[in-house]
Amino acid sequence: MRAIMVMFDSLNRRFLPNYGCDWVLAPNFQRLSEKTVTYDRFYVSSLPCMPARRDLHTGRPGFLHRSWGPLEPFDNSMPELLKEHGIYTRLISDHGHYWEDGGSTYHSRYSTWECIRGQEADQWSFRTDEPEIPDHVPVMREFTHPAWWRNSWCNKELIHKNGQWPQNQVFGKGLEFLEHNWDKDNWFLQIETFDPHEPFDSPQEFRCLYDDGYDGPHFDWPSYAPVSEPDEVVEHGRKEYAALLSMCDRNLGRVLDFMDEHDMWHDTMLIVNTDHGFMLGEKEWWAKSVMPCYNELANTPFFLWDPCIGVKGERRQALCQTIDIPATLLEFFAVERPAEMLGQPLSQVQRDDSPVRQFGIFGFHGSFVNITDGDYIYMRASEKISNQPLNEYTLLPLHQQGFFSSQELSAAELIPSLSFSKNCKLVKIPVISRLANATFCNSFQYGHLLWDLRKDPEQLTSLDAPQKEAEFINAIIREMKACDAPKEQFVRLGISPEVIYTAKRVLSDREKILTFDSFAVTKKYQWTASARNIFIGMLSLLEEHQVDEYFQALDEEMCKTGSTLVERVNFNSIAEKFYSKDPGKIFFFLNKLERTR
Repeated sequence: MRAIMVMFDSLNRRFLPNYGCDWVLAPNFQRLSEKTVTYDRFYVSSLPCMPARRDLHTGRPGFLHRSWGPLEPFDNSMPELLKEHGIYTRLISDHGHYWEDGGSTYHSRYSTWECIRGQEADQWSFRTDEPEIPDHVPVMREFTHPAWWRNSWCNKELIHKNGQWPQNQVFGKGLEFLEHNWDKDNWFLQIETFDPHEPFDSPQEFRCLYDDGYDGPHFDWPSYAPVSEPDEVVEHGRKEYAALLSMCDRNLGRVLDFMDEHDMWHDTMLIVNTDHGFMLGEKEWWAKSVMPCYNELANTPFFLWDPCIGVKGERRQALCQTIDIPATLLEFFAVERPAEMLGQPLSQVQRDDSPVRQFGIFGFHGSFVNITDGDYIYMRASEKISNQPLNEYTLLPLHQQGFFSSQELSAAELIPSLSFSKNCKLVKIPVISRLANATFCNSFQYGHLLWDLRKDPEQLTSLDAPQKEAEFINAIIREMKACDAPKEQFVRLGISPEVIYTAKRVLSDREKILTFDSFAVTKKYQWTASARNIFIGMLSLLEEHQVDEYFQALDEEMCKTGSTLVERVNFNSIAEKFYSKDPGKIFFFLNKLERTR
């Protein structure tokens, strides 16, 4: 038996014709639906990039214990398990995070691997002088990650000059493997491209498909923030994404063509998936991580062909998740699943839409804990201004780029093993700064959110339904316990794990939650809507010991103005006091906070 997984990054399913889009040109994705089963209720587990890949290896949600980081020494790795059972595994990817500190143990789990350089901020280009950058609207990377911004432009310059697009090379290397091995047995090939992740850079032939007459500043890398650009810039950004998606479609077609030409469908599994979605102006948000985990991020496209079952051209409604992919591949190759793996094989879903779970939890480390049954989504926010207590559990203290700092490690302690760590003791490291957290999102500022996807699929109006909320809190407790979630996660979320919640308990707990009107300083002045949002958002980003100083700074600023009306402008000097003096970062945070809720 053989299996191919074609994996994209940041694939928003609402831009695919398979899920109702009528303007993006993606004929090979349409063709894919005819050859596979299309899943409608497929959800992520952990986000973003490397947390999702850890789940893809281990088959269990990791976001309750760890943010961005490597595979751990005790982790089960699906491709390594296959390798140990005589299945040749190969990874071909241009996903540069595999070669960073926080992704450094993934690719080496495969029998062989090959990397293609040059995507995004990969430290690849050899240019020593400054690249020529056209006029552009401000984007997050320019002022929060200036080295990334420069590297990206240097890489882009080389790619355009030599015409060697990383995505094309990835698929070319994948087809090279297939040419040599299509008639061999017992192998798993993972063709993984970073696209259509930002920046949305593609050859002119694809951009011409969406010519919108745009003549404004260069824009192909949105900020991780609310939309603040004019409508024409937003529309242009969406079309740049669509152009890159059409390029992805072209390369997907190369794989489908090869399988057709070599009659591989009778014994070769095909999986087409992504790690998470990407927001492209929906609900006036760009990107990911900094907002609630809406369905544009969480409900991802997924396609599966299983030659042992032979069902194609159908759709499935069963609730499935990323953690089910490794379980499905292990079952396909007749390799026993480890006890620590919580994902389920999708063979029965594929056959007749039989459910594999009632609920699925997902999220970013330190942000909301989200749960869905496919009809509703409940987002449980932190009930602590400080978003504490919150810890990382690891034996490899690496961030995306670089080690944990000595300040972070100074408070670390060794703890007994957890249920999934195979008798390995773990290092428990307190998260001491929200701004160092990769999510950039303290969910406290939003409060708990409940969505009825049947009546409100766009998630525009949160429900006030205490009984339904109680049902989902009880489900969160069960699912978090199944994951052996740290006790402090329940504390951070304001949940008592030994309580059976009722509507009465939900209403009672609401009375204890801090809101905008809970503070003397908020009652003292009049507030514009945007100022209210900035106030609560900045509050959620501060350390607890800074809260009183924050209130005092606001009072002092209002005395200077001689006004009783708090407006956005009042926060400029306050932001300088509590954040970096870098005006770009202040711009980013104020704009992000202004538009929340």
